[in-house]
Amino acid sequence: MGIEFSLAMPRDAIGIPMVRRVVGDTLRSLGVTEECVADILLATSEACANAVRHGGPAKRYEIRGTIGNGRCELRVSDRGNGLGSVPRQFPGSDAENGRGLLIMRAVVDDISFDIKPGRGTTVRLCKELDWADDSIAHHLTLDRHLAGV
Repeated sequence: MGIEFSLAMPRDAIGIPMVRRVVGDTLRSLGVTEECVADILLATSEACANAVRHGGPAKRYEIRGTIGNGRCELRVSDRGNGLGSVPRQFPGSDAENGRGLLIMRAVVDDISFDIKPGRGTTVRLCKELDWADDSIAHHLTLDRHLAGV
């Protein structure tokens, strides 16, 4: 099973709940556990907030998602000036920036950044999905695994 989707959003915080709704409803309809959905939505919200905050002068940002093979991969891209640097440790208690990237890192399995100075930043979030026991997708994934597919 593979699902792909793409959203183009105005660079305004008002669109972030819409992104959360699309991603969350899609994952829930497939039978992903609520804890896993919450992690993905937290990371997605942080990535979108960064695109809104740092994606200027562009007026839009994009979210591309792929759900398949037991994983969810999301790419949030802006056309801003490009992220300066990626923090490697938690910022101090008085820091105003950098927490969102660390939150994303904490709740997904893999995160990477494609930074193009002057042309934008893409944040790639990837997480293995946890399935509710009664989900159809869980049974399809299990059946494929047992069949050696």
